Amino acid sequence: MDTLDLAPVAGVLTRLFDEAATADGALMAQVADGWGDGDPVAEILAREAVDYRGLYHGFAANYLNVSAEFGQFLYVCARARQARNVVEFGTSFGISTIYLAAALRDNGGGRLVGTELEPTKARRAMENLAAAGLADLVDVRVGDALETLRDDIEEVDLVLLDGAFSLYLPVLHGLEHRLRPGALVVGENASGDYLRYVRDPRNGYRSVALPFDAGRGNELSVRTA
Repeated sequence: MDTLDLAPVAGVLTRLFDEAATADGALMAQVADGWGDGDPVAEILAREAVDYRGLYHGFAANYLNVSAEFGQFLYVCARARQARNVVEFGTSFGISTIYLAAALRDNGGGRLVGTELEPTKARRAMENLAAAGLADLVDVRVGDALETLRDDIEEVDLVLLDGAFSLYLPVLHGLEHRLRPGALVVGENASGDYLRYVRDPRNGYRSVALPFDAGRGNELSVRTA
């Protein structure tokens, strides 16, 4: 059995998914009923264009987490890539971080650099990682990813983009010179300029849309340059 199926990781993930369902229930119902023009990603992008820091401060109590299926996918990607160095944009309360850190543990060790705009979320994420026995593998940096991911990043095997949608492409550009050949880049709720960029082979990626969590624009890209 791997780390995901064992205590304490399995129990912590069960608790966090229960907490997320409670914390985000009203927001998810609002999205399901139609938010703004009916396209939640477009609505969030429009709000981010005005003030992305303020927008996500308003979501400070929300988990905005990946699904269990998506988490399993992240784990499989990190194991298949035999990842040692992972970067995560958008740590939130640490659900996706736990899946990735568990993969690092089962790969024999490594380092995950996460970044989170909200200090309270970053603190809670580290508490959750400690409860899962994975905190020693993770460095969660507090602040804007365009600043926190600028320095002290080793060659990267896998990147998860799961923060402010409008920053996916700028964050990727900032990391590109550190991506190993064959590095995986996972974009959750990816759209617009980001998708056009990674789907153009001239930019050094081969990219496919993921067939689960339908309608959310999830994308897997491999660095081919």
